[in-house]
Amino acid sequence: MAKGIRLLLFTLPLLAAAVWGTTYFPTSVDGTDSDDIELISLPPLPDWARKPLPDFSRYTDTTERKAAFFSYLYPRIVLANARVLIQRKHLLTLADKTPLSKQDRDWLGQQSERLKVEAPMGSEEMFDMLARRLDVIPPSLVLAQAANESAWGTSRFARSGNNLFGQWCFSKGCGLVPRGRVDGASHEVASFDSPYQSIYSYIQNLNRHRTYQPLRNTREQVREKGGRATGHTLAQGLIGYSERGVDYVEEIRSMIRFNNLSYYDRQYRKRVGDELHAPTLLDLSTAAEAFLSSSKTPPEG
Repeated sequence: MAKGIRLLLFTLPLLAAAVWGTTYFPTSVDGTDSDDIELISLPPLPDWARKPLPDFSRYTDTTERKAAFFSYLYPRIVLANARVLIQRKHLLTLADKTPLSKQDRDWLGQQSERLKVEAPMGSEEMFDMLARRLDVIPPSLVLAQAANESAWGTSRFARSGNNLFGQWCFSKGCGLVPRGRVDGASHEVASFDSPYQSIYSYIQNLNRHRTYQPLRNTREQVREKGGRATGHTLAQGLIGYSERGVDYVEEIRSMIRFNNLSYYDRQYRKRVGDELHAPTLLDLSTAAEAFLSSSKTPPEG
């Protein structure tokens, strides 16, 4: 087989996976976690989570722009992860409960639908699959991808649609039409009410799309050994995020190293502590933005 044909056969499935893997299917957008199945104990979002994206283009100094970008996004990442962990704790509680009430089964059914889990209700398989998908994404990975996909918060889609990760949607008016979109294409770049919503949707995308099963498998393997996966480790599961494949993964890892974003992973672990400690998680889900902020700018890598 000619080399060019072999390359094409390899590239086309990767491109299809990359396009599908960044797809966002919007539901209600009401200023809350739009795709979230709210628990009775899950409090409303704090007002600061709805703040608009700052104008990062006003920074002429690259170092200052990066510091401002990370400072703005990091508290929102902590907030989104805290809300995921509250639900994870509830899931693990239900796994040990017998019998399950109607309310429990309804919640499990809704979570299964949201996270695209197909398994018998209340089965060990269901709980295992949900636990694998209802989990956090390390801040370093979120920060690196947001910076890469949004040009440090200055892209048209970030400024006009609060979209930091290039997620697509396919309903007319669901987002912004890309300039140069080919004739016959129907996709748009999704718009969100706030950057927080973009972050939450991105985490959900990695947690439920089949393209990122390798990422979830790696995260679970690290958990089983008693550790917490880093952004650098999980980046290997992003090969389907971009048509650039391995090169994209290496670029994200390079951004993590160069900007010393592992610092935020360490700060996050200190802040969250015991991930399943309910009072801490509830406090984090309602905390002030300043409280969740990292205590200082990371030292240069």
